[in-house]
Amino acid sequence: MSFYKKQMKRFNEFYDDIIEKPLLTSTIVLVLVAILVLSLSLHYYLNDTYNFVGQVLSEAHGMIFDIAVIGILIFWLNQNGEVRQRIRTYKDEIDDFRLWESEEAAFRTVGNIKRLNRHKIHEINLVNCYLARTNLNYVNLAGSNINSCNLQQSSLIESNLENARLNQTNFENSNLNQANLKGAYASGANFKDSFLIKTQFEGAFLIKANFNNAYLMEANMQNSYLMGADFENASLYKADLRGAKGLTIEQLSKAKTLYMARFDDEILEEIKTNLPELVGT
Repeated sequence: MSFYKKQMKRFNEFYDDIIEKPLLTSTIVLVLVAILVLSLSLHYYLNDTYNFVGQVLSEAHGMIFDIAVIGILIFWLNQNGEVRQRIRTYKDEIDDFRLWESEEAAFRTVGNIKRLNRHKIHEINLVNCYLARTNLNYVNLAGSNINSCNLQQSSLIESNLENARLNQTNFENSNLNQANLKGAYASGANFKDSFLIKTQFEGAFLIKANFNNAYLMEANMQNSYLMGADFENASLYKADLRGAKGLTIEQLSKAKTLYMARFDDEILEEIKTNLPELVGT
């Protein structure tokens, strides 16, 4: 190899080494530019110091203005753009794992839900997502679309599902104690064997929902829609069903207990007459 080629190879290696180190590259550029500017300004340093310093200070004020206004604005826009990009990434990952029935898909989706919550995003599309055996305690999914989602054996203690769409969603053997399902659309939802103690169902649409063997102690079901709901072997101890629409004595006759439950006067009289053993009278 000739001397020229050796030198070119060393130069290329040196150049590549610098390029791969951004901080070193910036420092070299700064030094070179400083040498050039200072050498060209030497005449003004020596012969017109007063005016030159005044101009430098004037430029410094302009620099402060640029940093204070333009710099901060650009920083805010960049930060806002990064946050939006992260939110889009979390939502895209939820879409990627949709319909994938595996533990990894479930836990990755839960992680994305909690990250979105940290960004104050709670209206999330979870249709057909697999979230069985996951921990969703205290999450905020108000207004979310969770139709046909699999949440078997999951924990949603004190979670917020207000006005969420839960049609055909599977909550079998899950824990929703003190969860908020006010105004939720949960027609055909499966709450079999679930813990629903002190859960808020006020104004919820629970048409043909399955509460078979569910624990509804002190649940608030005021003004809910219960046409065709299945309460077979369900515990409705101290549950509040005042104003419930479509509720019949036939549905309640299959319950495990209605002790101290609250009903509208008309249906309460029917219960006392026909189902005294369930209310303890």
